[in-house]
Amino acid sequence: MFAHKQFLYTGSGIGGNCYDVSTCLLGAITLLFSMSFLRKFPMTAFQVISPLQPAGDQPAAIEQLVRAYESGRKFQTLMGVTGSGKTFTMAHAVARLNRPTLVLSHNKTLAAQLYEEFKDLFPNNAVEYFVSYYDYYQPEAYIAARDIYIEKDSSRNDDLDRLRLAATSAVVSRRDVLVVASVSCIFGLGSPDEYKASVIDLRVGLEIERDELLRKFVNLQYNRNDFNLDRATFRVRGDVIELYPAYDEIAYRIEMFGDEVEKLQTINPLTGAALDKHDQLYVYPAVHYVMPQERIEASVQAIRDELEDRLNYFRQQGKLLEAQRLAARTKYDIEMMLEVGYCSGIENYSRHLAGNAPGAKPYTLVDYFPKDFLLLIDEAHVTIPQIGAMYNGDRAGRKCSSNTVSACPAPSTTAPCDSRNSRPCGTACSLFPPRPARSN
Repeated sequence: MFAHKQFLYTGSGIGGNCYDVSTCLLGAITLLFSMSFLRKFPMTAFQVISPLQPAGDQPAAIEQLVRAYESGRKFQTLMGVTGSGKTFTMAHAVARLNRPTLVLSHNKTLAAQLYEEFKDLFPNNAVEYFVSYYDYYQPEAYIAARDIYIEKDSSRNDDLDRLRLAATSAVVSRRDVLVVASVSCIFGLGSPDEYKASVIDLRVGLEIERDELLRKFVNLQYNRNDFNLDRATFRVRGDVIELYPAYDEIAYRIEMFGDEVEKLQTINPLTGAALDKHDQLYVYPAVHYVMPQERIEASVQAIRDELEDRLNYFRQQGKLLEAQRLAARTKYDIEMMLEVGYCSGIENYSRHLAGNAPGAKPYTLVDYFPKDFLLLIDEAHVTIPQIGAMYNGDRAGRKCSSNTVSACPAPSTTAPCDSRNSRPCGTACSLFPPRPARSN
């Protein structure tokens, strides 16, 4: 039933040292992050770099954790007082097991602290940060008693969006990756197979027409801007193409001679100064929902069919206002997907875009990991109940919305992954054993 092994551990701290939570600000995270460094010094194994060595009970704990894991034990719990070095212990266990690792925390501040600590311990490996990119989020809602419809409103944090994209690009491209994530990782993303298939492999000597390469960038949701080179944009000057990846802090310069890639460089996106020369570079999508045109067209037809069913339902109930609002919203989203391949709130259509059956779970960050990944849960006594709460809260909101007016007629197909579900559903839901329902 359970395909993966995990460690459950609580608290944090490295070698007995405590960190002030003020050091977990996003600015510090941004300074620590450098994908260019990771590409320049690729690693195949985790390596702890620290002047400290395991001491006291830590060596025995590391040995017991590793032995139990190798013997097939699926769940383990590491307990200790604050400042006893549990994070330091787990870092050495991760290095011994040498598997892609997901660290789950129950809020952004603790996740940021863990990110800094693991980043310090694994400076030569890919340590990434994956939390919700919303600074502000107001879900759509409908107050039936007063006939008030509240549209969805949100504000995205550009840096957090970049870090999320960096996390998924690292997970699909290397084994020595550790992602520190909040419960946001159980919410839907695009298909990992489509994401991997859409990666553009640029090599010196590659023969490709310039216009075809530009179309590929557009298909990955990069916007052309010949004036300002911003994140997730590219500009063209003759045979020179400059692209600013959505997941990085440096830009790429692609020089072509006719239909052949002649030179590849990483550059400073502000000054344009060359930083390094490369024989090969990979360009990952600017968004998580990337679909080929033929898949979008097939999905649109399925969306239209379901829309018609929902419109008939509202009309039979005499809810003509709700039917009109749903038709206007959904048809606008369909036009956006057909024209530009993307729309605001595209996650509402994830089941159709992924081709999943009704009731199937959406793809999440966990599906991007290989099957042998390791899961660590920080503050497990708080985090595991929160996972269930997040799932049930989101599902209840969507169910209420779908019964009134929602662009997502099937709420169960876009709600986050249910941690208590023991049925096969990617790689996330099978990590936690079923828990008995609480009696009221």
